[in-house]
Amino acid sequence: MRRRHFAFRALAHFKLFSLFNSKTLNDHKIIVRLATPNDSHYSEIITEEMAQSAQVRGTGISRRSPEYVKRKMEEGKSIIAVTSDGTWVGFCYIEVWDHEKFVANSGLIVAPAFRQTGVAREIKSKIFDLSRHKYPNSKIFGLTTGLAVMKINSSLGYKPVTYSELTTDEEFWKGCQSCVNFDILTLKQRKNCICTAMLFNPATDAAKVPMPTITTVVTPTGHVHKKRKREFKGNFKLFERWVRLKKFVLLRDRKKNSGNPSGNVLFKIFFW
Repeated sequence: MRRRHFAFRALAHFKLFSLFNSKTLNDHKIIVRLATPNDSHYSEIITEEMAQSAQVRGTGISRRSPEYVKRKMEEGKSIIAVTSDGTWVGFCYIEVWDHEKFVANSGLIVAPAFRQTGVAREIKSKIFDLSRHKYPNSKIFGLTTGLAVMKINSSLGYKPVTYSELTTDEEFWKGCQSCVNFDILTLKQRKNCICTAMLFNPATDAAKVPMPTITTVVTPTGHVHKKRKREFKGNFKLFERWVRLKKFVLLRDRKKNSGNPSGNVLFKIFFW
């Protein structure tokens, strides 16, 4: 009962962020909002999709039970996306570590039928705003293998960091045990793994304000041309190759430690 009270109090406060405004994304009427206890019936499909997605990608979102997801809804620490007719679309939740020193936006998942609609970006934006509202002094971090998620994180103000800059809370790292790559994390003594670590530090970083994709620029000579804004700083293609190379090296080390020859395919992976 106490959790339900907290959830509805958080809901009332968080109207400031317009979480209940509907979004039309690729002709789908999708509502992205704060999850409440009334959404608990979605917990089964959310956890099932998390497990299936991790299996397909060969990496793992920390395995969570339907009860765990329900608790996040009751505590007012999750964002859900649904269609106007009640079909589940996506979900993400907040975890707090090291006595609120760190906050993780975890478990981002979108139903297959609604991927490539822009809903993942909207969910990430809402959970980021919710995290900053509830924990204004906490560092917000995430571990991901998805390049699309890295782009979204960068647009919000996250920066790639080493694992040493993340929480040392043992409970957080225990959550990685359900990932198929946990042996790599252990082998590297928690200093590296397949996932890329990204961090937003409110003490040093400013959350990025959304900018138009295309801006109009007037040159000193009076000519007008349009300039496309990059969503990710630097050469993302090069960064993508680096992520691919990192994955190759870590998986190669795993094979070496298991006694299997890895073969030299570095050139193919890095330069295809």
